[in-house]
Amino acid sequence: MMKFRQFAVSLVLASAFVAAPVLANTKIGFVNTERLLREAPLSVSAQKKLEREFAARDQEIQKLAKQARDLQAQLDKDGVTMPESERKAKERDLGNLNRDLQRESREFREDLNLRRNEELGQIQERARKAIQEIAKAEKFDLVVEQAVYVDPKNDITDRVMKALGGK
Repeated sequence: MMKFRQFAVSLVLASAFVAAPVLANTKIGFVNTERLLREAPLSVSAQKKLEREFAARDQEIQKLAKQARDLQAQLDKDGVTMPESERKAKERDLGNLNRDLQRESREFREDLNLRRNEELGQIQERARKAIQEIAKAEKFDLVVEQAVYVDPKNDITDRVMKALGGK
């Protein structure tokens, strides 16, 4: 068993010596895609576009929510003194309003998420092309998007953002 361990250690050390010259000549770049998708001008404009696109629906949902709050406040305040038939009608209206509000809110979130994913997909595709162009032009051997540690000199995120902003 001891000979196997010695052999394994020797094999690991030999691999490290063989790989060291290869890694020394490898040009590696890093792209912070989270930052890219959050800060790139293309991402910011896509977010503003989505906000404009969904503003009317958001206002409609806010209006429904206010109606529900107002009706609930009226029931809380006057429910004890109003006739039972009126109170039941208002409670039924409040239930219907709350169901409509929940349905509208759910549909709004689903539609917004779908559109956001479409926009992000387009941005990611353009970012990938920009990364590939930069990697070829600057002769990178490897560009990674996730890392435990990155030396700032290897971070090309700003160059990718600039490339995306110009397109």
